[in-house]
Amino acid sequence: MAQVMMKNLNKKYDEVHAVKDVNLHIRDKEFMVLVGPSGCGKSTTLRMVAGLEEITAGEIMIGDRVVNDLPPKDRDIAMVFQNYALYPHMTVYDNMAFGLKMRKFPKLEIQKRVQEAAEILGIQELLRRKPRQLSGGQRQRVAVGRAIVRHPQVFLFDEPLSNLDAKLRVQMRVELKRLHERLETTAIYVTHDQVEAMTLGDRVVVMKDGWIQQVGEPLELYGKPANKFVAGFIGSPAMNFLDVKVADANGALWAEAHGLRVKVPPAHTSRLMPYKGQQVTLGVRPEDLQLASGSDPSEYVFDAVVDVVEPLGSEILLDLRAANSTIVARVEPTVRVKVHEKTRLAMTPDRAHFFDVNTELAI
Repeated sequence: MAQVMMKNLNKKYDEVHAVKDVNLHIRDKEFMVLVGPSGCGKSTTLRMVAGLEEITAGEIMIGDRVVNDLPPKDRDIAMVFQNYALYPHMTVYDNMAFGLKMRKFPKLEIQKRVQEAAEILGIQELLRRKPRQLSGGQRQRVAVGRAIVRHPQVFLFDEPLSNLDAKLRVQMRVELKRLHERLETTAIYVTHDQVEAMTLGDRVVVMKDGWIQQVGEPLELYGKPANKFVAGFIGSPAMNFLDVKVADANGALWAEAHGLRVKVPPAHTSRLMPYKGQQVTLGVRPEDLQLASGSDPSEYVFDAVVDVVEPLGSEILLDLRAANSTIVARVEPTVRVKVHEKTRLAMTPDRAHFFDVNTELAI
């Protein structure tokens, strides 16, 4: 097993600077997820670790070796691709054994490793089939199995579940998590799906425009986002953002916008003092909004109009208009409201977030 270190890693394609000064320490046996929108540099970073992309500047270490100039076959890594990359003319067994045969492993050792991997993944009965006879989920298991037989120091996953349907993706997420706990191997996983990132990662790296925005455990990114981008990217539905002005009245600070006036929670008061009279961005997650009842403090209640009602069975999503903005509230499935109905929302004060309008950093 091995740690992976990236120091001042950069990648340029002519005028395009795809990866910018990435510094990352992936610990031994850690499952690290790189997440971000398309074009953020996550797959390019992974491919540099794999040796499939040349490094423009910086250094990559796997274990105690600098691997910048090593070809992929000498890096002791195994990669699982988005499109499975199976040989269509070979059986499942031969696909899984191919890499070991190329490395001149003894026949008995190859058989042992393939059988072990097939048992772990529950694909023993598929070993004689060809890829065209398999479902998407089965092909993905074969691709993972081909990586497992290598016994690599590091597993690299490049959006391996994106070709699967929603139900199968959930199932494979659970299987990958179990697999990592069983194999105890360092893993770097790339995805654009923040739910996948949150459920799989020991730690998550959020990227945008080639820069790392924040690194942390999933609940840390959710509860304490470093900036507006991370706050809006992590969590589903996304965080609501409202432009508000910080006002001082009756010895307290208030966040004010058209038709909205809520008290700044005590935990934020000292940090927002320098912003008196200025615009800031208030962030509230859909799950931290509920229909107001008589017991909610009036200083955290505001008016809204229902635009769309989305009943999802276990919950209802309400699209509402408030303070000249569209916001989403996640409410109990027992709630009954009608479109165009005026209602009152209450927010959970200790879960409010504030961001600087210019830098977009969390205040």
